[in-house]
Amino acid sequence: MNFNSGVFLAFLPAVTAAYWLLPHGGRKYWLLAASYFFYMYSNPALILLLLASTAVDYCCGRGIERFRGRQGVMRLFLLVSVCVNLGLLFTFKYFDFFAETVNGLCAAAGLPYRVPELGLILPVGISFYTFQTMSYTIDVYRGDFPAEKDVVSFALYVTYFPQLVAGPIESPQSLLPQLKAEHRPAWDDFTAGIRLLLCGFFRKCVVADFCGIYVNAVFSAVEEANSLAICCAGGLFCIQMYCDFAGYSEIAAGSARLMGVRLMRNFDRPYLAQSYTEFFRRWHISLNRWFTSYVYIPLGGGRQGTARKLLNILIVFTLCGLWHGARWTYVLWGLYAAFWLCVESLLDVKSRFGPAWDCPLGRLARRSMMFLIFIPAALLFRAESVGQLGVIFRRLFTGWGFGSAYLQAALDQLGLTTPALFQLVLCLVSMAKLYAWGRYDLPAAKTDSQSAARLCSCVYLTAVIALCWLALLQTQDAAIFAYFQF
Repeated sequence: MNFNSGVFLAFLPAVTAAYWLLPHGGRKYWLLAASYFFYMYSNPALILLLLASTAVDYCCGRGIERFRGRQGVMRLFLLVSVCVNLGLLFTFKYFDFFAETVNGLCAAAGLPYRVPELGLILPVGISFYTFQTMSYTIDVYRGDFPAEKDVVSFALYVTYFPQLVAGPIESPQSLLPQLKAEHRPAWDDFTAGIRLLLCGFFRKCVVADFCGIYVNAVFSAVEEANSLAICCAGGLFCIQMYCDFAGYSEIAAGSARLMGVRLMRNFDRPYLAQSYTEFFRRWHISLNRWFTSYVYIPLGGGRQGTARKLLNILIVFTLCGLWHGARWTYVLWGLYAAFWLCVESLLDVKSRFGPAWDCPLGRLARRSMMFLIFIPAALLFRAESVGQLGVIFRRLFTGWGFGSAYLQAALDQLGLTTPALFQLVLCLVSMAKLYAWGRYDLPAAKTDSQSAARLCSCVYLTAVIALCWLALLQTQDAAIFAYFQF
């Protein structure tokens, strides 16, 4: 079920209302049933994978707890959990990619061997819920969290619908106790939830989808695009991806907050970062924490010398690229990110250049540089194949020109008319209020002056949404969230 659909706009109020009407003992059953319905809405058969992952990790967690102190048995249960989850992920997401790669190498070498492709449908959100269930089993093995005895509560932790298909990837320490707690209706939760929902829908349905129109126009005919059009499309795609996924995360957080549950902030204004390292502390925070906790630190982190640290960064971001999808362009994206992180680590950018540039102009220069560095990463991420990527970078180096005719050609390739350019600028300027207005921890207004100020802010935001949404409806239908494919 898509968040930006009429079905969800009816589903969420119904689930929330019933949640508060039910006694505490019945709420977890209601939320579990609602979460299964949410996931089964598009393809009911895929629920079998979710049930399998839930059953395996529940049993493995209980097994680890039962045989605490017997390292061999504990490792066996952990190995079963990791193998089943990664096995399902590999089979449905990567097997055909692996088969295609092996077949291509065999054909190039003149070998007759062929690996049959399965042609399986990619289950929505499989990368998210497999990582979340594995984090539970690993934490139980480490002794960081006790095994959950209540199978319904554990199943709800795995399938909780606001963050089921695109995160954030919540730790059991954060989410499970909240799902089991007895919540009481609170005005702060309702107002914060509604604000987050409005901000999330604005980011997705207005800014992301509006930018997507012009990005798609260039990438649908990239062979004909000039360098300026490709650079602009890359910049707009940076904004599109941020608003698409941050918008989803805010809608998820707002939906959960209506029922008293607080999800983590998954994005923290990443384009204000002054280094690539800081950027990844602000971008998809839950995924980066997962790789840090369960891959980077176990590999040794930065404790075993510079060479080992750089190797660990390379491994982590190669895996991070593959996590996003079975495509070589994602691997190249991961390698590109690893390259800049390794450069910053070697140069120790913060200590070398931080004090000298610690002024408003210096911070602006560093932030602008980071955004420019991220545009090639966005092009790597957006390209549908290595072949298209080659065309994009060839056009970047050969498609430059000068004069009004060149500028007009770039605008035509983007599809930016004067009214559309005005609407796009309005959308981007309106984003300035979203972070403060959609703060996760903002309390309810306590005074009349604060209430009036927030009412004005609400009217402002609603008016901007209405104007931009009406313009958007004239150009394209609602698009699904991009991270649903991961």
